[in-house]
Amino acid sequence: MSAAPRRLATLLALLTVLIGCGGETTEPSGTRSAPAGREATEPVVAAATPPEPRRDAPTPAPAPADAPVVVFLGDSLTAGLGLAAEEAFPALVAERLAREGTPIQPVNAGVSGDTSAGGLRRLPWLLRQDPDVVVVELGANDALRGQPVAGIEENLRRIVQSAQTAGARVLLVGLQVPPSYGSEYARQFAEMYPRLAEELDVPLLPFLLEGVAGRRELNLADGLHPNAEGHRRIAELLAPRLIAVLDEGLRVARPGEAAGAASR
Repeated sequence: MSAAPRRLATLLALLTVLIGCGGETTEPSGTRSAPAGREATEPVVAAATPPEPRRDAPTPAPAPADAPVVVFLGDSLTAGLGLAAEEAFPALVAERLAREGTPIQPVNAGVSGDTSAGGLRRLPWLLRQDPDVVVVELGANDALRGQPVAGIEENLRRIVQSAQTAGARVLLVGLQVPPSYGSEYARQFAEMYPRLAEELDVPLLPFLLEGVAGRRELNLADGLHPNAEGHRRIAELLAPRLIAVLDEGLRVARPGEAAGAASR
């Protein structure tokens, strides 16, 4: 894939309705709305203004043009609600992997309030960026809306299968809901992710917020979204799983590559 599409991928941002976070509609920085009277069927990308780096953190070197493109498809947890872009776990994972000699080109495709259905609608545009890996973190907002688990599962299944068909490897991220949503619903929701991972033969991070959920010192005032330290804990949990997926990808040729190599 040429360097230009990879650079375009890093400017990705989409508009959606934010739920569970004050009910406001938000627009990610670096985007502009579609003109009045015209439905936005695809994001309109403008030049993004990068956030000011933290004073205590060195500016990371740009990833090589041939580094794997990793799309983080998710909701406000992936987007890093309330934080600067470089404090969200996708950027922190990229920093760690770069330090360990496995640089990636991360695309934070997290949109606050997004659901599995919303992620499925956004996926075709993302796959045109030719990602090497898609990290799928969706489903929590479906549960907040009381959506049937079977419907959430089908949306996630289609996301994973579409990414695989496009030649990307997938890392599925599990989530949980409190028993206050109903013990039976919470059980079915939690069991959905390992069942999908086994069915579709994809690696699974069982629970994104392991060691973070329920800890006041690691979350924002709403008690639902991790703060900067919480995102650092998430990055520590997710990075080894992503490295394993990338290492496996080096041993398995993507569609068409093996045949192309044989003909040269």
